[in-house]
Amino acid sequence: MAKDQLISVCGAGGFIGGALVADLRSQGYTRIRAVDQKPFDQWYQRFDDVENLVLDLQEKAACYTAAKDVHTLYNLAADMGGMGFIENNKALCMLSVLINTHLCMAARDCGVERFFYASSACVYNGDKQKTFDVPALKEADAYPALPEDGYGWEKLFSERMCRHFREDFGLKARVARYHNVYGPFGTWDGGREKAPAAVCRKVALAKLSGKLEIDIWGTGDQTRSFMYITDCVQGTQMLTNSDFIEPINIGSAEMVSINQLVDIVEEIAGVKLQRSYKLDAPKGVNGRSSDNTLIKEVFNWEPNVRLRDGMEKTYAWIYDEIVKGNKSL
Repeated sequence: MAKDQLISVCGAGGFIGGALVADLRSQGYTRIRAVDQKPFDQWYQRFDDVENLVLDLQEKAACYTAAKDVHTLYNLAADMGGMGFIENNKALCMLSVLINTHLCMAARDCGVERFFYASSACVYNGDKQKTFDVPALKEADAYPALPEDGYGWEKLFSERMCRHFREDFGLKARVARYHNVYGPFGTWDGGREKAPAAVCRKVALAKLSGKLEIDIWGTGDQTRSFMYITDCVQGTQMLTNSDFIEPINIGSAEMVSINQLVDIVEEIAGVKLQRSYKLDAPKGVNGRSSDNTLIKEVFNWEPNVRLRDGMEKTYAWIYDEIVKGNKSL
């Protein structure tokens, strides 16, 4: 696409959306519309040379404003967070279906050329994620459907919405199933943070306070793969601009346990902490990682930032945020 065609990033005040806007600017795109429901002072990244709009995208009229005269629209907007938020706010997660439904309608009616929807690995069948040493999840494992309650069902339904808008109305919709995106300029406290940011915060606070303890949700044996934000942004644009039409994994194949994740951050911080396990805390499925066979076949690419390298950058940023006074010790 030409550098002067209008791109709309919905959810631009969030972690992934903000990183996407920053990357598009660095590539020289000159017309970017950034949309989020949060007040500007709560956006993780905001740029003065971008058309910044505060809109509630659950409202149909707001979606038409977001999509007007747009060539490419990225839907990264959702009411979501880490496992603690997802398990305790199922109705709020389900209401995000309004965002994608209204954005699909607006994209169709406004003649949007390309439409991207950010789905999640939470769509995958829970019966395939019961063991810690689980086989990596391939795209076909979403069916028969048994996704994460609430959030996962909303994502799977919205995937189908994109498919049928493509089939029935010709909307060029692309769908990515993200696996645990992490990195700087994202949520790291308040209850919506995900495991990498939560572990970085806990380790940093332990080091700064001198109280060398950490609580871990579950047994710590749960396994996940974590994808660094730059890989996420690259894969998202690659898919959006391609002719590939089926949902596809965008995630790292480097699976670790939560205990191993803590090991990595302890090493980065130069501390060793006494661990306390909260067995009654939300912990999600026992095992989940990304099978990248399809994305390698289609694009000859897969996320490749090593977890150790990405966590080092993430820890440094969160540590600095704490020191600056964004979190009392």
